[in-house]
Amino acid sequence: MMRPLVVGNWKMNLDFVEAIHLTQQLGVVLRSRPLEHVDIVLVPPFVDLRSVTSIIDSERMPVEVGAQHVSMHDSGAHTGEVSASMLRRLAVDWVLVGHSERRAMYAMSDAVVAATMKAALRHGLKPILCVGESLEVREADGHLAFVSDQLQSALADLSGGEDLITVAYEPVWAIGTGRTAGTDQVREMMQHIRGVLNTRGLTNARILYGGSVNPENARDLMVDGKVNGFLVGGASLKAESFLAIADNANDCYDGKR
Repeated sequence: MMRPLVVGNWKMNLDFVEAIHLTQQLGVVLRSRPLEHVDIVLVPPFVDLRSVTSIIDSERMPVEVGAQHVSMHDSGAHTGEVSASMLRRLAVDWVLVGHSERRAMYAMSDAVVAATMKAALRHGLKPILCVGESLEVREADGHLAFVSDQLQSALADLSGGEDLITVAYEPVWAIGTGRTAGTDQVREMMQHIRGVLNTRGLTNARILYGGSVNPENARDLMVDGKVNGFLVGGASLKAESFLAIADNANDCYDGKR
């Protein structure tokens, strides 16, 4: 079993004061109850990054930080964008690429996702490539082909750094809806994605599940769904629920569950 990765995507929530409070709460719990068998990444809004990385560094928390998006451009006249080199200077190690909300709301095409992957890898960021289908695609039984196309497009013509890539499967119909994919559905997609990654030599990449993950379903998704961790949305905004999910992943890896 691969060492689990649990990522908390705060989305557009928590100002820098709230971000400091949550990060400190996480630090207190992790000091008293360390999770030795899971990697944890926090993904706050851009305006919170400096505050969060400062706390993690000063308190030596066993946590890394990611960004929710990065520009495919290295610099220039791109108002509102943030470059990979800027993130690296803030001690950011990870970045979400192609999240379904970026694709749907901000016209992030497959071509832009591919260019963004290259930019992230060029600067040594660890991209979490997000893929997943809509309910219409799922009901038409086109989910496997749809996700394959997303993967092949994003991974085409990479020129190094493939060992830094993580994939997150997030069925669009399960994000923020309270509706979670069944473990059989998740296991099928995990196996399918693994097959696509293997053809590209990415045999060690972790595959996460995202879509209304909570402490109650995390254990079944780990054991029966065969996921390597989670991309957590709403449940990451509270220390108790986020660490309960991480604890499930930790215990599953450690053989306690």
